Amino acid sequence: MKFVKSSLALAAFSALPVSVMATEIPSIDIYGRANLSIQSSDEGEGHFSEVKSNASRIGLKGSYELNENLEVVYKAEFEVDFDGDGDVWKARNQYVGLKGTFGEVLLGKNDTMLKQSQGKTDLFSDLNGDIKYLWVGENRLSDTLTYKSPSFSGFQLGATYQAEDQVNGKDSLSVAAFYGDKKLKKSTIFASVAYDSEVKGKSKDGGAGSGYYDTVRATVQGKVSGVTLGLMIQNQENIETGAKMNGVMVSAKYNVGATTVKGQYQMADHKEGDDRSGITAGVDYKLAKSTKVYAYYTSFDMDTANDEDYLAAGIQFNF
Repeated sequence: MKFVKSSLALAAFSALPVSVMATEIPSIDIYGRANLSIQSSDEGEGHFSEVKSNASRIGLKGSYELNENLEVVYKAEFEVDFDGDGDVWKARNQYVGLKGTFGEVLLGKNDTMLKQSQGKTDLFSDLNGDIKYLWVGENRLSDTLTYKSPSFSGFQLGATYQAEDQVNGKDSLSVAAFYGDKKLKKSTIFASVAYDSEVKGKSKDGGAGSGYYDTVRATVQGKVSGVTLGLMIQNQENIETGAKMNGVMVSAKYNVGATTVKGQYQMADHKEGDDRSGITAGVDYKLAKSTKVYAYYTSFDMDTANDEDYLAAGIQFNF
């Protein structure tokens, strides 16, 4: 029955005039990433081996031109647990909106502006060395209204508003200013400054606790003599407890043919609390534009908490 329906739909579309199909059918791009690693992990009670699905995902996105100055844009992305340990499907960015000369307005679930402001500076995003392990602010929020301005001479502004969603809930705001291209292909430098106001979050290591935070983050990344260098500075405050944290992250990578050598250091100085830090070193080898193999080692010094160590090798395939 499904085959018959699909065949009928295909026949109906193919019967349409070319001009009608070009204007009436929205563009659809199906994409994804499979990122799995096998690793030895030590979270304070001894080593154990595991296979991890590192934010593997699948999604669809596209646009539909309403007129020459306005189009509808949409995305529906899901995290897929390839290792079979957790939920098979988990919502990632999912939204619909309008894009035109005024910029872009989106409604749905989306990364905050502060999260987006990191660009590509976190070289171990989605892995154990991700900055979210020690800092708050890496938030993907539901019930959001997002606006991004057009780019003016490389500068762009953005804002994320999260609705309360209930009578006793709290609304929140995340704003950012950007300069340059985060992939460093259209500019030699990427820089941003961002601010979260009363955004709910927590760090992966638990050192910051959980709650509503005011957070300031400044980021800069650029190339010097073939080396891509990054710097990120963050200040966060739990507005309920008053607990504060000052943090710094530095990263560097260097490409030699198909090989990329990279390293990253992150620090979290909790006032009247722990001093925590993490260091990660790794290497990527590109097999094709879509595929790379990699290895990395991450070590966290948690002060009064258990230290953590991770040694991993994996493969990432983008489609």
